[in-house]
Amino acid sequence: MAELRNTEKEREKFILAFNNTMLKIWREQITLLDVIDTGRLLKSPKSVAVRADGRFIEATLSQAFLEYGLWQDFGTGKEIPRGNPGDIGRDRKRKPKKWFSRKYYASVMNLRDFMTDSIGREFVGIVAKSIDDRYRRYNH
Repeated sequence: MAELRNTEKEREKFILAFNNTMLKIWREQITLLDVIDTGRLLKSPKSVAVRADGRFIEATLSQAFLEYGLWQDFGTGKEIPRGNPGDIGRDRKRKPKKWFSRKYYASVMNLRDFMTDSIGREFVGIVAKSIDDRYRRYNH
């Protein structure tokens, strides 16, 4: 039972650290893209409350930031009117800037791998104990 609680604590710690890391990555990406004008976009990444079941098998992680960052990816801005197919009759001033970074993607994959390993080990332990006659005989 203590082992199970340690596993849950380990998952909780990893998920909360992951969420904080994501905020750092977003701020770093905004700085690297040099899309700091008023500073609102840089200050906008926020962690939305982490919701998780008590065992951290299912968790919902969210980060929020101003929508403006997504438009950086497309290279659009206030000089290009809505609904315009892209040809406004003059040279484009803005260049697309990759919003989703490799570091972000790698972090998401690390979370996937960690959760797969952690939950997988817990599952194997539960199944092994359930079919172990000695464990069932002395612990129930």
